[in-house]
Amino acid sequence: MSRKNKAEEIIDEEIQGQEQEVNPQAENVETETTEEGEDLNEEEVLKAELAQEKDKFLRLFAEFENFKRRTSKERVELFKTAGQDIMVSLLPVLDDFDRALNEISKSEDGELFKGVELISNKLKDTLKNKGLEQVEVEVGETFDAELHEAVTQIPAPDASMKGKIIDIIEKGFKLGDRIIRHPKVVVGN
Repeated sequence: MSRKNKAEEIIDEEIQGQEQEVNPQAENVETETTEEGEDLNEEEVLKAELAQEKDKFLRLFAEFENFKRRTSKERVELFKTAGQDIMVSLLPVLDDFDRALNEISKSEDGELFKGVELISNKLKDTLKNKGLEQVEVEVGETFDAELHEAVTQIPAPDASMKGKIIDIIEKGFKLGDRIIRHPKVVVGN
């Protein structure tokens, strides 16, 4: 039995209970009509009120179902992005690790590079397991305002690079399906 049918049954039972409270002799209304038909008019008025209350109840029931559906969807979304604030605050740390690895690779100390790289990879893997992903951007890709953040525009080196990404200044990241930091790029014009 569907929810609508159950709701209608509940409404009908409530209505029958209210009818008996309002007019305990509702069964005898048809037989006790006067010459002017006052009882029939009263019955019609009660039926109209009943229909109105039934409509209000159905609307309220539908509104409640929509509320339940919406809140459960919001709850699922909240669980997916619960750690967004922490992830956003750790993004500069990831950037610093990349800069450190870039500078350490220029030195002759291979062990230092391996140690810092190991720590960096461990942090990246931990964040990846929590749903953090890097937004992939490549030089020469067409600029998309929905996905990229243009920091500046420079004259394109050639005509084929107009409206395309010339340089990537900062990596972008997303948590689940939501972009939490857009990649910062330089666009050719």
